Amino acid sequence: MIAAPLHLAGERFMLCPSGVAVWPAQRTLIVADLHFEKGSAQAMRGHPVPPYDTRETLTRLAFTMRRHAPRRVIVLGDALHDDGAIARMAPTDLAALKRLLSPVETLWIAGNHDPRPQPELPGTCLPEWREGRLHFRHVGGAPIARNEAELSGHYHPKATLPTRIGGITRPCFLASGQRLVLPAFGAFTGGLDVLDPALSALTRGALRVFLLGRDRLHSAAFEALRQSFAATESAAR
Repeated sequence: MIAAPLHLAGERFMLCPSGVAVWPAQRTLIVADLHFEKGSAQAMRGHPVPPYDTRETLTRLAFTMRRHAPRRVIVLGDALHDDGAIARMAPTDLAALKRLLSPVETLWIAGNHDPRPQPELPGTCLPEWREGRLHFRHVGGAPIARNEAELSGHYHPKATLPTRIGGITRPCFLASGQRLVLPAFGAFTGGLDVLDPALSALTRGALRVFLLGRDRLHSAAFEALRQSFAATESAAR
């Protein structure tokens, strides 16, 4: 996989096509929105979905950690889909998660789906984390100083790139000079288009999107996406 470099607040990050960001100087892997046990939550509501999302997410996370060999993992919220996720998780999956994360320092940032600490999970649960000039949060958009930067998740950003055969939609990183919004890593998560008004606080000053590909990222200027969407809307009228 070919990662793409991104600089925030004087620090160099590598954006991986798997959907994680790596902070090489601190040997830190950053991931957002795992949403373990979303499938079982949907099944409880009567939706016939396969209950294998947790295992698939764990498999992908294990592969990514072997590739990058971090000493620390920061999870930017919504690791669990709800407070009952741990109880519903298969014992083999919970054991695999503990084996995977016990050797590394793990910081669990509280999300809107999992706001309370989970004692079964190895690591430390925090409402947010600040390190130097960097803020790690679940929901981005809070005011920050000009020389600071923020990494967040929550919105599950996706974008559509126009091509000769039509638009291609993929999860993406959304980057500006001071903010990075990570895509959802969970195997069973939807997405919100970066042009949606709900993201307006974060897309003000947005520079680029990085769509996830099989082996590399596909980058596009945010303004080009916005203009393409406006042109399409105008032609449809």
